[in-house]
Amino acid sequence: MRLALVLLALLASALTAAERPNFIVIFTDDQGWGDLGVQGHPDIRTPHIDRLAREGVRFTSFYAAPFCGPSRAALMTGTYPPRNSLSFNHGPKSTTGIHPGETTVAELLQGVGYRTQMIGKWHLGSRPEFLPHRHGFDHWFGIPYSNDMWRYHPKMPPTDDEDERMQAARERADYTGFAGQESFYDVEAGQGFPEPLPLMLDDEVLDYEPDQTKLTSLYTDRALAFIDENRSRPFFLYLPHAMPHVPLFRARRNEGRSVRGLYGDVIEEIDWSVGRIVERLRRHGIDRNTVIVFTSDNGPWLQYGVDGGSAGMLRAGKGTSYEGGMRVPGIFWWPGKIPGGRVSSEIVSNMDVLPTFAALAGAALPEGLTVDGHDLRPLLFDEPGARSPYDQFFYFAGAAPPRVRLRGVREGRWKLLTRPDADGGLNAEALYDLHEDVGEKFDRAERFPAVVERLLGDAHAMLERIRAERRPLGGTE
Repeated sequence: MRLALVLLALLASALTAAERPNFIVIFTDDQGWGDLGVQGHPDIRTPHIDRLAREGVRFTSFYAAPFCGPSRAALMTGTYPPRNSLSFNHGPKSTTGIHPGETTVAELLQGVGYRTQMIGKWHLGSRPEFLPHRHGFDHWFGIPYSNDMWRYHPKMPPTDDEDERMQAARERADYTGFAGQESFYDVEAGQGFPEPLPLMLDDEVLDYEPDQTKLTSLYTDRALAFIDENRSRPFFLYLPHAMPHVPLFRARRNEGRSVRGLYGDVIEEIDWSVGRIVERLRRHGIDRNTVIVFTSDNGPWLQYGVDGGSAGMLRAGKGTSYEGGMRVPGIFWWPGKIPGGRVSSEIVSNMDVLPTFAALAGAALPEGLTVDGHDLRPLLFDEPGARSPYDQFFYFAGAAPPRVRLRGVREGRWKLLTRPDADGGLNAEALYDLHEDVGEKFDRAERFPAVVERLLGDAHAMLERIRAERRPLGGTE
């Protein structure tokens, strides 16, 4: 890996620091496609994020994975999650994680002279060898997995004399509803989250069970300090917020600000954070040399009722292969470079971040590793005739290796949902015309059997390729 990074640095030597843009990825957790003002939400105000969209390009067919960990794997490595065996969520007891042979976008940029910082949720393995500062980030501050993986989860079994935080968690969950509310974890059998949630700086645990009302502000302050320290050299800031993943928290100063209630308060606080970051870039005069990507890891967690977000007109939410589970906000901003005021329905995904950033920074793609994402520069710069780089996009559901769950394929207007058969192959489930029926209400399979047959064959071929090319999971060798 060290030799590869040296070679990358040599390849980038033709680009001066001034010619290489800074990169910021703001990655929210479980935020639905419809949870922005610019995406049509009537009650959530997001003026700063909306401004990014007005001054940049907003992709309305921007795809992620349906779960937290796989989506972060796709973003970091530029590949479909089952290709590198990261197609499932890691919890506190996990003994596996991202493989040392994978190359993250942070490693590519670090190798060509970028300062790199991650602030927020990782979720690609919590053992020391899997943590972010061992995979391309100079430093990391945040939590290793989801903010609900702590002792105050409503599915933790009741005990006598529970403290106020546990009581509040149960009362909120009883009001909203929650995933799996019909049962409790069996802690003695290894289920649940009896360990305290750590807030970490690299390998050091700074606090257990952190006050989550302060997380968004704390992350924002750390992000601003990193920008201040690196304003004169190229940098990459990865800011994956804890929110709006349940349990929801916001600073006391933001209580009751949104008509949408607690969830709206949380989104509007994230918007406040975006505004502060953009203002700091402008103060330093580096806004026109900085690319910001704003997106989410998957769709809304609808089982949490009003504490889950909205997919707008899209069907279903997190955990599904319907559009509401995998289509998320996707905004790219670079003043003076990306023509503003554009809305594109071309198919793109969070896998495209790695190859696009690599191209803009003058870094070579990792040698010997398949990258499924694409360089989006033609679309970003609105080049004549630019179209989606995806002939087909494949919908992979969560599954621990060696299983690979391919749940669908999209080609232009057509989306074929698939389901596994008893022999490890695929059956057709439904065919949707996403141009005329983005809500996936009307199955067109009987009217277009030739389309079904062709896409099902392509899905079979992709499934077999991924199975044959699957790379190892860290900690399994």
